[in-house]
Amino acid sequence: MDLIQSAMKKAAEIVEKAREAAVRAGDLPQGDAPAPAVEIPREASNGDFSCTFAMQAARALRMPPRKIADALCAHLDLTATPFQSVEAAGPGFLNFHLAENWYEEVLRAVTAEGDDYGKSRADRPERVMVEFVSANPTGPMHMGNARGGVIGDCVASCLALSGHEVAREFLINDAGNQVDKFARSLNVRYIQLIRGEDAMEFPEDGYHGDDVKELARMFYAIHGEAPLSMPEEQRLDLLSTFGLSQNIDRMKRDLARYKISYDRWFSESELHQSGYIAETMELLEKSGHTYEKDGALWLRSTDFGCDKDDVLRRANGFYTYFAADIAYHRDKLDRRGFDRAINVWGADHHGHVKRLQSALDALGLDGSHRLEIILMQLVRLTRDGEVVRMSKRTGKAITLSDLLDEIPVDAARYFFNARSPESQMEFDLGLAVRQDSENPVYYVQYAGARIHSVLRNLADAGVRVDEQGGDLSLLSSPSERTLVKTLALLPGEIRAAAESRDPSALDRYAETVAAAFHKFYTENRVMGAPEELVSPRAYLCRAAAIVLKNVLSAIGVDAPERM
Repeated sequence: MDLIQSAMKKAAEIVEKAREAAVRAGDLPQGDAPAPAVEIPREASNGDFSCTFAMQAARALRMPPRKIADALCAHLDLTATPFQSVEAAGPGFLNFHLAENWYEEVLRAVTAEGDDYGKSRADRPERVMVEFVSANPTGPMHMGNARGGVIGDCVASCLALSGHEVAREFLINDAGNQVDKFARSLNVRYIQLIRGEDAMEFPEDGYHGDDVKELARMFYAIHGEAPLSMPEEQRLDLLSTFGLSQNIDRMKRDLARYKISYDRWFSESELHQSGYIAETMELLEKSGHTYEKDGALWLRSTDFGCDKDDVLRRANGFYTYFAADIAYHRDKLDRRGFDRAINVWGADHHGHVKRLQSALDALGLDGSHRLEIILMQLVRLTRDGEVVRMSKRTGKAITLSDLLDEIPVDAARYFFNARSPESQMEFDLGLAVRQDSENPVYYVQYAGARIHSVLRNLADAGVRVDEQGGDLSLLSSPSERTLVKTLALLPGEIRAAAESRDPSALDRYAETVAAAFHKFYTENRVMGAPEELVSPRAYLCRAAAIVLKNVLSAIGVDAPERM
């Protein structure tokens, strides 16, 4: 239940009805005025909600805004509404003040809905596919994958909480040039392991990492020297299958540790083997947006505003990665029938966005609207103000696994979600492990643990607490009211994060809730409070704990009851 949205909608209705009444009374002229807009003012002294209709309508009604506001106030009817008063202020604002029963309704809703508080129903529910990470299975996952994993997972979570049917997917790029290069790199390391490093020169464009050497050793431990007698192509297939399976299993373990799970791991090779890529290219040819040149098949991407055309099938008959990508997204939107596909990509892929959307447009799939790409910027790791590029343990670039060995998973997820995807971010490894209020995830988790400590202390002291909260109208101090209004924001915050595809606002909201609770707790005793206030304040504490748990759950972070 979103009581903030409900109150704002009601305020707009009240103003509209007042305008109609003022027109009938002759206090306002009939005019083509805009619909009333209601917002939450920054300053609490300006009311709980503020309507700017008088300023919006001044030109259409040819009246000073303040006169319009005064006329509206004379015809406002607050009967059976969540408001106790409205006042005209400044140049023409209408400032609404909530009634006491609204605050009680919020706390009752939070407590009644429990783990479901924050969920909402979408006006137009969609089947949405969110694809993220999709790292090449030729090596370990890096910091970009770590950030993209959290962004994609949190966007999917917010969409689901907002009433959409959501599927998470990882595309395994197990076909194409990079897999062939991976197999040949493994082959050389395998042969060098047996015959010495001078036995075969390592390809300059091969995968030079120690992870490839380790895979070669694992392969040798299982198969020995028998594969040496195989035809090279057969040995390459065996090495490729082995190496990919090992790397994919490692990815699954690392992502599970990162609290990310997928509904499907989709193999690109399926598209090649099933003939779906060839079928998709035939459909593009029939669309009239392709042509052949120098033996290759081209998509006329310039028909859709792109700066150049793109190769779909090379002269040697092999399909490009772009062709496979088009077929994969056709599979999402056409064969599997998702209403919308959302991908999380690195910002270096920005040039690919329009091309892929255009190809889907050519297929009649409305890719310009149904395919959305979230582009994320790079991450810079720092410690004590110094940039960190290498793992202390391996001396190589830091991987997701290295990161999770060094800092808690919750801190990693919280920090990677702390900035909007299009913003470059600095990840402070030192801050992420600090256990003080400077560390935002610790600050938020500590607020939740503190609430549970308060409630345990009441129980341990044998203090009688009414589980129904007693007289909640007694929660009338500014810090109590502020905390309740902050708790009421959760459904709207989740919905806004889903709509903007930017879940970073949930980190900021969690910190706002924690700050509001700490202020309330500093100014209002629970243990030792007057008897009539103990139950209402304990009830408010429980509601705050529910909201903190739910917002942290939305970003995949735990809410411990003890710290």
